[in-house]
Amino acid sequence: MNTVPQLDGRKVLVTGAGQGVGRGLALAFAGAGAHVLVNDLRAERSEQVVEEIRAAGGASSSVPFDVTDYGAVAGAVAEHGGVDILVNNAGNAGADGFGDRSRFADSDPADWDMFLRVNLYGVLHCTRAVLPSMIAGRWGRVLTIVSDAARTGDAGGAVYGAAKAGAAGLTRSLAIENGRFNITANNISLGTMRTPLTEPLWAEQADSPQAKAILQNYAIRRPGLPEDVTNLALLLGSDQGAWITGQTICVNGGYSFAL
Repeated sequence: MNTVPQLDGRKVLVTGAGQGVGRGLALAFAGAGAHVLVNDLRAERSEQVVEEIRAAGGASSSVPFDVTDYGAVAGAVAEHGGVDILVNNAGNAGADGFGDRSRFADSDPADWDMFLRVNLYGVLHCTRAVLPSMIAGRWGRVLTIVSDAARTGDAGGAVYGAAKAGAAGLTRSLAIENGRFNITANNISLGTMRTPLTEPLWAEQADSPQAKAILQNYAIRRPGLPEDVTNLALLLGSDQGAWITGQTICVNGGYSFAL
């Protein structure tokens, strides 16, 4: 019995898929039979992932665009005839992967925009662009990658957490509005992940006080990996997940718990 959801014939758009969690999601959806539209701000990264997918026998296309530019997003979606599954993965936690850790009272309003434009408006843009074709086809899946910063708060990451919480709230509204069209919408809430952006921290983990301080808050004392996320994403993106909607499901190594 094959327990891996099969997505043959489905078209999936994964944003921010040129590396890290997004790349892992793109490879997983392609492995399940979907045609994956690989998005990244940098075309060379998205094209590299497309080559990986095709080399493994999968179907994929590169769709480089900036999620903060609605015209570019809508144009790319229209060019490919809409999508069946959207994975809102593109995010911005700050240039160094952890962002400015200063208190909100000390933050500069000029710095807020970079978090809001990608983490909130990027999700709004992509979701708005794909919904009409999903509604017309009476089937769709919207998955949004959020953060435990949105669920529990994050000292030193208030604006990032606020943007992610806004995206999570959008998901709940989408679930209510579009369930009658056989469209589901869910959030996957992540803890601290091991990605190319944060790799220098984990590579020096044995001698890094910062890494130890982060991991002591996790029941499973390691950072998350892309493969920790993919099986849940495949379930939520498939027919097997048809009665799961409006939920925020944590993949966080026990950083926080939800009833």
